[in-house]
Amino acid sequence: MTFAQIIGHERQKDILRRALAGGRLAHAYLFAGPEGVGKRLMALAVARTLFCEHRTGCGECAACRKLDHRNHPDLHVLEPDGSSIKIEQIRAIQRDLSLRPVEGSRKVCLIEAAEAMTTAAANALLKTLEEPRGDTLLILLSSQPQRLLETIRSRCQILQFPRQPTELIRASLQTQLGVADAEAHVLAALSDGSFKKAFGKDRQLYLEERRTLLKTLTALSAGSILPTLEFAEQLAGDKVVLPDILEIFQAFYRDVLLTLHGRDSSELVNLDLDEKVRRVAGREDVASVLGKLEALKGARWQLERNLNPQLVMEVLLLRLAA
Repeated sequence: MTFAQIIGHERQKDILRRALAGGRLAHAYLFAGPEGVGKRLMALAVARTLFCEHRTGCGECAACRKLDHRNHPDLHVLEPDGSSIKIEQIRAIQRDLSLRPVEGSRKVCLIEAAEAMTTAAANALLKTLEEPRGDTLLILLSSQPQRLLETIRSRCQILQFPRQPTELIRASLQTQLGVADAEAHVLAALSDGSFKKAFGKDRQLYLEERRTLLKTLTALSAGSILPTLEFAEQLAGDKVVLPDILEIFQAFYRDVLLTLHGRDSSELVNLDLDEKVRRVAGREDVASVLGKLEALKGARWQLERNLNPQLVMEVLLLRLAA
């Protein structure tokens, strides 16, 4: 993918284009920002421009085609092994980077989820950052840059990547994928500024499964203990999408709160469930909805700290059903 094909982040593209044109690239960058906003695409666009036989990222030359298929010998991508990046992985990359480029003028190394480096791995990487080879470019990608060692951050040029505007995601869904207006609105609103969420695997969750989940949630009552516990078990069964499901629940109760405050329905996330939102708002008041939103916030905090997912869901759903 070229710079021109990346949606948004015009300032970041301009900075990198000028650095490439002037031969003033830093030896190491930290691309910092939320998941799925385009950091990896931007890093690959930099590598493509460096490797391209015409220095344009043309997409036609042999070097561009190799990069597109991720088999260019001078591109190295380091990802977490399990939940962390280990010192053995860093040492293996250091051995690769110590050699001269095979085809291009530089070697490029992308480190995905750089915050996942163990302390030993981060300290090992410091040596490469402190004594960089002139023909090596390191690009660290991180959604949680605050978890990186300060000594790592200080040796990289930091480029921030903010969340993409909701309207930009919505328009892109409509023009590129032909998504209907109502569905594009829901996807953009729930994507949290992430193209990866809006365009990727979460699309089915946010559209079809969202309706089923909210139907089950709003059918719960204080006396329906068994259905509540069964639903909690179902939700806890998939830890990967559980944070996204809680985000769907939060968006729904925010819609209910807006309705209670008399806001226009065009401001809702769940435009296609306007009748359900109004029905739930009819049996709630502002205090009860604020309590449910607080319960959801607490549940997300507990999951981030690795508490038992099923227990967290059981307590949450009992509070939401009250």
